[in-house]
Amino acid sequence: MLNSGKIFLILVLTASLASCKYFVKENKSDAIATAYDKFLYRSDLNGVVPKGTKANDSAEIVKQFIDNWIRRQVILHQAENNLSPEQKDFNDRLETYRNSLIVYEYESELIRQKLDTLVDQEEIRQFYEQNPDNFQLRENIVRYSYVKIPKASVNLVPAKKAAQLLKSDHPGNIEKLDELCQSSMLSLSIDGGNWIPFAEMQREIPILVDDQEGFLRSRDYFETSDSLFVYLVKFNDFKIRESLSPLSYETENIRNIIINQRKLELITRMEKEVFEKALENKEFEIF
Repeated sequence: MLNSGKIFLILVLTASLASCKYFVKENKSDAIATAYDKFLYRSDLNGVVPKGTKANDSAEIVKQFIDNWIRRQVILHQAENNLSPEQKDFNDRLETYRNSLIVYEYESELIRQKLDTLVDQEEIRQFYEQNPDNFQLRENIVRYSYVKIPKASVNLVPAKKAAQLLKSDHPGNIEKLDELCQSSMLSLSIDGGNWIPFAEMQREIPILVDDQEGFLRSRDYFETSDSLFVYLVKFNDFKIRESLSPLSYETENIRNIIINQRKLELITRMEKEVFEKALENKEFEIF
């Protein structure tokens, strides 16, 4: 809508105005664009262009800003001409929205100042035991360890030894496996006690199975590969969909539930106290 030369002139004038110490009230002669009965002024461009922007880029940014302003005015004009006065009366909605924002800000500040966000493990455990129906798994989850061996440098001796150590349940063999992987340049991921959804494991290890439950029930060790790596995988535990989810898997979820309950209790208590005080002081009246 505006050429680059005119945009550059606008930028120069805007910069000059911004450097003045005193300003006079703007009038139509200061406008750089108009649409219907609305005007866009040079001062409206203040802050639009980041400091240090090259002249050509600045001109393009300003041009885009002006074009967008005009488009908004055109659409607004169209909307206003096609809505009834009743449809354009937003007073009630604005008042409701304003009131909601005020209450929300007050409640947020109350929560910030008074909410106890410390939840100990015993409280989490009690909540878990009292609400077992809330913690049914919606997917299969696993705990596993694995060794990843590059195909290009595969060595059968350490690979077989790694498989032997990984399959073993002897506690000391994990340390031996770690030492073997470091000396043989193999990647090792040890089960740290965290439960992982089966689908998430599949994004890390190439396992294509239709029956996840049957697969998990039929083995605790398996080997697979892709074009680059061989994977040795040991399942240490698994839980099937619709069974009770482990407490450790739900700990963070329960902590958030407890904190949200405390928020509701805090707000409810505040509302009750405020209402009772207003009632006592006869600050409202029902006719």
